[in-house]
Amino acid sequence: MNTQEIVSKLWNLCNVLRDDGITYHQYVTELTYILFLKMMQEKGNESAIPAEFRWASLKSKSGLELKSFYKKLLTELGENSTGRVREIYQGAATNIDEPKNLEKIITVIDELDWYSAQEEGFGDLYEGLLEKNAGEKKSGAGQYFTPRVLIDVMVRLMKPQPGEKCNDPACGTFGFMIAADAYLKQQTDEYFDLGHDEAEFQKKQAFSGCELVHDTHRLALMNAMLHGIEGPITLGDTLSNAGKGMKGFDLVLTNPPFGTKKGGERATRDDFTYPTSNKQLNFLQHIYRSLKHGGRAAVVLPDNVLFADGDGAKIRADLMDKCNLHTILRLPTGIFYAQGVKTNVLFFSRGSTDKGNTKEVWFYDLRTNMPSFGKTSPLKKEHFADFEAAYEAADRRSVQDERWSVFTREEIAAKADSLDLGLIRDDSVLDYEDLPDPIESGEECIAQLEEAVDLLKSVVKELQSLTRAEA
Repeated sequence: MNTQEIVSKLWNLCNVLRDDGITYHQYVTELTYILFLKMMQEKGNESAIPAEFRWASLKSKSGLELKSFYKKLLTELGENSTGRVREIYQGAATNIDEPKNLEKIITVIDELDWYSAQEEGFGDLYEGLLEKNAGEKKSGAGQYFTPRVLIDVMVRLMKPQPGEKCNDPACGTFGFMIAADAYLKQQTDEYFDLGHDEAEFQKKQAFSGCELVHDTHRLALMNAMLHGIEGPITLGDTLSNAGKGMKGFDLVLTNPPFGTKKGGERATRDDFTYPTSNKQLNFLQHIYRSLKHGGRAAVVLPDNVLFADGDGAKIRADLMDKCNLHTILRLPTGIFYAQGVKTNVLFFSRGSTDKGNTKEVWFYDLRTNMPSFGKTSPLKKEHFADFEAAYEAADRRSVQDERWSVFTREEIAAKADSLDLGLIRDDSVLDYEDLPDPIESGEECIAQLEEAVDLLKSVVKELQSLTRAEA
């Protein structure tokens, strides 16, 4: 049984819980509590779990005794254990009301082919569940799940290095940091090419994150642990003053949440130069300020970040001053589970000074004249091949690709610092030259309206004169 088959079997268990009114997201959280115990047993790593609350004890119970024991287990591990175990179970509570359903889940998990799962990697299995959850519209999890193919492209182009501090300030289930860790393990033979201290740094300090939602934070902790990552994952709001200490990073990779703060209030951070109710603009400020000099970032952001006026224009100008915003990738629509969202990846590096770092910005249009992407036609690695070739070209101006264009800082300034640029012709419009000029069309409409008003006035006068004559 391979990982995909195990994931399908675990996912189908959700049907067992329908009568308990369990949502998909609650189910994945519930699975996390139970899978953690089983995986610790399979890895021979149960020492951090009190003996009376290990897998064997849970499996030995049934009926009401099982339900009562399970509730006690969640409380004990969340309050009286230590380290990652306590973090994962802190505040844990079960939504499973029927003991038979709980017993069914434990039995199925216990009977799975765990030898094969361990061979393929527990981390891959868990990420498979997270992806299933994100793909299920009813779960609502797709809002923070970035397609793995996009994550991998961003990591490959950013090329994390041993000894660097990497961060995701809106880490969701920790996908970016896990991909960065996987990239580095591949480059260093699972860190065996590094010295002991360097390998320990990679394991315990190199990768960090912050997540606002408690249940999602729990999933991130579990995901990191199954991939052998012990770096700090904070439960909190990066846009509050708690985020002020998150800085000095060599690399930031992230897909922050989109939208505005609830109620339209501004971020509570008191160190932002341009506080706004727009969350993604605030995250952008946080990210480029969190980089050390020479640090770099790749960030997924929606279209409105590129053209929002007011504080948006000021933040873009500040970004282009403090950083070299060298590349913007215009992403296709339909690649996120939240349909219709138009997004981009901004690639930039912090300068050694805070003025004049951006000289020109290169754009790659992966949106216009592209296939319709979605759940049944996902974005694939090969769709990024031409962009990666252009991005890494020694001489970007030598690249022959209509999707690849450049604008100087002066040209951008002349457009009020708008970065809503770089999109090519859309073939769905047959002939652009036949389209009326918008200014001329507007002037023509005004002229026609004036003629109509004059005609109406003459009709009114005529009616008034006829009325007087009859009187």
